[in-house]
Amino acid sequence: MLDLTVPGTAVPTFTSLPPHVEELRDRVRAFAQERLRPAVRRLDQADAADFDWELVTEGHQLGLTRLVISRQHGGLGYGELGVAVALEELAAVDAGYALVFGATMLGQAPLLLSGDPALQARFLPLFAGDEPVLACNAITEDQAGCDLLIPENAVHARDVMRARRDGDHYVLDGAKKFITNGKVARYATVFAAVEGTPGASALTCFVVPLDSPGVELGAVADKMGYRACLGTEMAFTGVRVPAENVIGGEGGGVFVNVQQMNMARAAVAAISTGVARGALELARQWCGERVQGGVPLYRHQFTARKLAEMSMKVDAARLLYLRAAQLADTEIPAPAYEPAVAKLFADRIAIEVAEEAMSLMGARGYVRDWVMEKYLREALGARIYEGTPEVLALAITESLYADDDDL
Repeated sequence: MLDLTVPGTAVPTFTSLPPHVEELRDRVRAFAQERLRPAVRRLDQADAADFDWELVTEGHQLGLTRLVISRQHGGLGYGELGVAVALEELAAVDAGYALVFGATMLGQAPLLLSGDPALQARFLPLFAGDEPVLACNAITEDQAGCDLLIPENAVHARDVMRARRDGDHYVLDGAKKFITNGKVARYATVFAAVEGTPGASALTCFVVPLDSPGVELGAVADKMGYRACLGTEMAFTGVRVPAENVIGGEGGGVFVNVQQMNMARAAVAAISTGVARGALELARQWCGERVQGGVPLYRHQFTARKLAEMSMKVDAARLLYLRAAQLADTEIPAPAYEPAVAKLFADRIAIEVAEEAMSLMGARGYVRDWVMEKYLREALGARIYEGTPEVLALAITESLYADDDDL
């Protein structure tokens, strides 16, 4: 059995979570079922640029914008384990809504990793106010996607946003693409390469208030899924950022990015697990009510086999992300292998489970009124962000060979 023991908290088996995480899970589950579920179809069918600030405010009041922030700075002090469990509950109802808060926490991650008390004291308490403050993590670019995620490829990155030192400031020029929360965030952690260095070899992370002169927010992407969150282009033209807003030092952005990915992948795996679980729950309900041949559909052997395998996959994905999250909370630096394995598996089973669930529901699974087709659309989304299957495979195999000095 998986040991999820956390320092100071006894967790006897994988069937139990620390009491404070169980309490968080139950609160988020009640919110997701009672407040979020009635809004799912409206959120999914709204215009691509629509954003439901009212529901986001309710999530903020629940603490979703400050889960990982320390109590010292007004947060709730949960680790990656609590974050992942909460995001599964939200994603089982609406993955896009879950990502609004997941992206905010990713925007906060470099600050948390920085260990810089001055930066943390300036920015982290802002997320604990009465009104919701969202953040984003701006790394993806039009010509530099995976090359910014694979450290050894950084030198080959093309047309990367540049940062030029100018006295006690840096000047940022360039553009970011597909940035979740970019249109609605107040702050961004932005990655740019220092001018005069090849590719992204001197990648550097900056905290940038998005009301800074020279920041322009572009069009919102019209996505096939995750429609409750907004993916936006961002342009930076002569944006002046104080040198004190650098996280991890000049050229430290590659390390910051790797660490935030290793932490975030457990949470993304939890979102995929939630999508798979949501599809399974809908199929389970349907197969219990639908009668064929005089008995409920689930009593047919072929259907039973499908439901059993779907349930098995969801449980396995959950165990993998729980393991990854627990290790991310207890190991410094966070490991690469377990989060990558959890995400690679959960992303795949989300697609497989949603596809089988749609098949069990037949034509109704294909009709928007029944919501199942939304789960299939959203199952495809997580394969793109925080590492494609190919990027994850590289991370996994690098870990497999990490101790082989002869290769």
